[in-house]
Amino acid sequence: MDCRPGCGACCIAPSISSPIPGMPHGKAAGERCVHLSSQFLCLLFGDPRRPEVCTAFGADPLCCGTSREEAIRLLGWLEQATA
Repeated sequence: MDCRPGCGACCIAPSISSPIPGMPHGKAAGERCVHLSSQFLCLLFGDPRRPEVCTAFGADPLCCGTSREEAIRLLGWLEQATA
């Protein structure tokens, strides 16, 4: 599946433990990444500074559902289940 333009759930729901430019300690689950635009697009997409965990994430119906709201719920559940 291709990412839904303007979703951004993967930039909000999961925690990221690796440093992100502007977020040297990563980000907590549910915290919005500083590089998520107001249009819910990753401003580091294609940038070599983008964390590997973000680059490796692949959109999938099992974790992205059919809407941003569903993706935030599913990714949040996965975050809790694997904490």
